[in-house]
Amino acid sequence: MPAQHDRTAPPTSGSPQRGFTVTTFAVLRQHRGALAGATLRLVGLSGLIGLLMTAAIFALVWPVFIHMRNERIRYHQLEDPYLHDPTGLTLVALCTLPLFLLLLGTGSAALQAVCSRAAAEGPHEPSHGGWSRAVASARLRPILAVYALRSLVVWPLPLLVAVMAHSLTGYQLDTPEPLERGSWPYTLVAASPAVAVCAAVLLRLALTLAPAAAADGLGARAALRRSWSLTWSRAGAAPVLGLALLPAALTAGMIRLVVQLALPLRPLLRTLLEQATGNFFAAYYAGILAPVIVGILVSAAVVLPVTCTAFAVLHDRLRSPASPPRGAGEGRRQAVESSV
Repeated sequence: MPAQHDRTAPPTSGSPQRGFTVTTFAVLRQHRGALAGATLRLVGLSGLIGLLMTAAIFALVWPVFIHMRNERIRYHQLEDPYLHDPTGLTLVALCTLPLFLLLLGTGSAALQAVCSRAAAEGPHEPSHGGWSRAVASARLRPILAVYALRSLVVWPLPLLVAVMAHSLTGYQLDTPEPLERGSWPYTLVAASPAVAVCAAVLLRLALTLAPAAAADGLGARAALRRSWSLTWSRAGAAPVLGLALLPAALTAGMIRLVVQLALPLRPLLRTLLEQATGNFFAAYYAGILAPVIVGILVSAAVVLPVTCTAFAVLHDRLRSPASPPRGAGEGRRQAVESSV
């Protein structure tokens, strides 16, 4: 189905219909089977792929771990303390971070498609679990395009400002420095990254509903425009802000809690890997990562279905009553094809 263009006029007054929270949890309850199955499949598959990617990265940087082990042995023979330099591993982590972000975005996009379909079915329609995989495949590409375009819109500015501020105020500079420390130009440049991050956060909040709009059938640019117009309407600003901040706080708290509960995995995994590989440093970093990975996966399985469904319900509530209902165009097209 070709991408639609957003011709929906945002509501200029009033508020969303009452019972938004009730509707969200009613949808989750009515379609719990399909949503739970899709969540378990996506989180499980993402965790497996992430585990394989992590193992491949460890294999690629294995010479670094061997060098650390040899240096530790040499310093021990010299009876000197050895403090390893993690700079190389940090660079590898930064270079491979986009791969994990792509994996996270793909799983979130597929789950958003399924949750949007559940919201479109409504809390009173019978649940049909068979559509979850087909819907996720059909709307995956537009939602991924929204994620990519939204990232390009939001994050280049703070990154560019941070790089420029570091080049003008960083401690790596030799004297004479471009800007005198303590002067007002130095203070303004040093504070500019924080201002840019605040602007990026506001812009990101304004584009929060874009994935739900893409799941509704819009193209990437039209989805971003609809999210912008709905968020900055009088009816949409407060609900979008609350719905964006609450899951973020819940996710942060849940990750922290699950990581603390999973900390016993750290010494267990370190012991097993050190005995299997004979490399303390590989076991050390694997032990650091294990509770974090568990925390991310558990938090995603709990928070993402609720958040994606809530965004889909809120998007439907904020749309203009004059706009066609979700799936109406596709239903008419299928009816015409069947009659022919």
